[in-house]
Amino acid sequence: MQSLVENMGRQLDLLLAPGGMLQVGTVLAIILVSWWVGRIAREAAARDSRDPAGTQGFLREALLILSPHLSALLLTAAAGGLFHAWKAPTAIIDAAITLTALLLLIRLVIYVVRVALGERAPIKGWGNTLSLIIWIAASLHVLGWFEPLVKALDSVGISAGAARISIWSVVKLLFTVSLFILVAASIARWIERRVMGMGSLAMSTRIGVSKFSQAALIGLSILLGLNAAGLDLTTLNVLTGAIGIGLGFGLQAIAANFVSGFVLLMDRSIKPGDVISFTGTTGTSTEGFGWVQELRGRYVVVRDRDGVETLVPNQHLITNPVINWSYTDPRVRLKLPVRVSYKDDPEEALATLLSATEGHPRILREPAPVSRLMAFNEYGFDLELRFWISDPQEGVNNVRSDVNRRIWRLFRERGFTIPVAQREVVLQMKSGDGTAQAGRTPDA
Repeated sequence: MQSLVENMGRQLDLLLAPGGMLQVGTVLAIILVSWWVGRIAREAAARDSRDPAGTQGFLREALLILSPHLSALLLTAAAGGLFHAWKAPTAIIDAAITLTALLLLIRLVIYVVRVALGERAPIKGWGNTLSLIIWIAASLHVLGWFEPLVKALDSVGISAGAARISIWSVVKLLFTVSLFILVAASIARWIERRVMGMGSLAMSTRIGVSKFSQAALIGLSILLGLNAAGLDLTTLNVLTGAIGIGLGFGLQAIAANFVSGFVLLMDRSIKPGDVISFTGTTGTSTEGFGWVQELRGRYVVVRDRDGVETLVPNQHLITNPVINWSYTDPRVRLKLPVRVSYKDDPEEALATLLSATEGHPRILREPAPVSRLMAFNEYGFDLELRFWISDPQEGVNNVRSDVNRRIWRLFRERGFTIPVAQREVVLQMKSGDGTAQAGRTPDA
């Protein structure tokens, strides 16, 4: 602690010297100019509606991010040259040049890592904060303050049995684990891109390999980070035992969903793009109808025709019946029941049902539509129209509606009658002399 105070005292004396105040003022002016340059660059980028893709887009974004740091480095180097030409003190200017170049390099590396990890990178949006943290640590080392600061932070702590926990040990642990996780996420992202590009593998298999490798690498990186930080992993036995008990009691549903997610990915029973429904039967009801958008570790994202995305737990898809309309073949058969009166000719009615499917763009010609006489009902003939479609993801009820409207229009044109259930109610009333009077009232 004393050495840190002495070092800071020497730096303060250097700053308060006449030549030091001039250098500090120059550095502050350069910071303001660089901030102004960065603001102008951002405003120019906002006014430009073009959004170049590929390498050109990355270079443009990198230039936008690095413009204030690059201008600061150029201005600081120019100021250093002038100070050297005037033979004025340049200790602060030289340190500013080193620190500015270091910040520019760190910001560039963070941007490259973020681009390598992709749009879903965990560090996206944290580039400035992460760069600042790394730059402060590197600057302390360049200025010679790092070792005294480490000793000062390590001197503040508590003892827990044979182990000692200090502020420095906690900071070191968090930094090391975060660094290992960042590297593991980068490797997992690279593996995901390579696996997703393998067209010979099924989509569900590719997603399963990607998710499993990501989880394994992240878990391994945490253990390696803890070990690299100097933490004895044998001290985590109690913690792992507590986690095991938690999984056995309170977390068993979460664990079941994660395991079910890996089962769905590996057995390929449900994959992105499949059309599924949770209730109903093929050809009748399509309640809970939608198509699979994404498979996640804990749930499946199902989007319905209304644009609503439902997060279905993986365990629900494992333990409950689910209709997969496109499991092996996207073609599905729809059935439309119709009833006609006994006064009508059933052969003509069956032919009319077939004509209702002609010309519809979504009804397949092979297999061809068929009509069947299913039963002799109390009120008429029970007929059924059956036809196939190959794009259930576009909806099935809209096809039913189109065909039903055609059937109704053709039945009216050709004089077919759809019978309505009728009842005849007999009422008996007694008059004053005890005789019964009967009356009939039709009830339709």
